[in-house]
Amino acid sequence: MIFEETPLKGAYVIDLEKRGDDRGFFARAFCEREFTQHGLVDRFVQANNSLSAKKGTLRGMHYQLAPKAETKMVRCIRGALYDVILDLRKDSPTFGQSFGAELSAENRRMMYVPKGFAHGFFTLTDDAEALYFVDEFYAPEQERGVRWDDPRFAIAWPGEPVVLSDKDRTWRDFDPAWHLGG
Repeated sequence: MIFEETPLKGAYVIDLEKRGDDRGFFARAFCEREFTQHGLVDRFVQANNSLSAKKGTLRGMHYQLAPKAETKMVRCIRGALYDVILDLRKDSPTFGQSFGAELSAENRRMMYVPKGFAHGFFTLTDDAEALYFVDEFYAPEQERGVRWDDPRFAIAWPGEPVVLSDKDRTWRDFDPAWHLGG
C-alpha cells in the first residue's frame, strides 16, 4: 500500500500497490503491519456499506464524540465520489480546514479519517457505493454533524447537492460547545 499524508496531519489517502500480470492484479487493501508502522489504527469493529442512487447526493458531515469517536477507512466500490474530511480537533493547527479527494471503483483509492474529523461525500455518478470500516460501534447519543455548507468552513464541494437528507440539511451552525462536547 502507498500511504500519502494529506495536508491535515494524521489523515491519509491510501493507494493500492498492485502486482499485476496478464490475468489482472493483486493488491492488499489492508495490512495490520503496515497500518501499525504508519501509526494508524489497525483494528476495526464494524464495516458499513452505503449506496447513493443519484449523482449529486451529499452525505455528511458526520462524526461521533469521544469516547465513541471513530476512525474510518473509506473506499468507493462502485461509481465515484468526492470524499471530504474536516479537521475538528480543538488543538490542531489545521482545525477547521478540509481536504477532499476523488475515490472511485476505478482508482481503488481509500481515505483514512482519524478520530476528531467530520466526514462526508458527494457522489459523482449514479449508483455510487461506499464501503467503510470504523474502529468504534455506532453510538447515536454521540453522533454529531456539521452542515455541509457552514460558511465557517467553506468546504469546496464539486457541485450543489441534488439529494440531501433532512438530517444533513438541518445540522446546527457550528458551535464548539455542542459540536465538541465542551
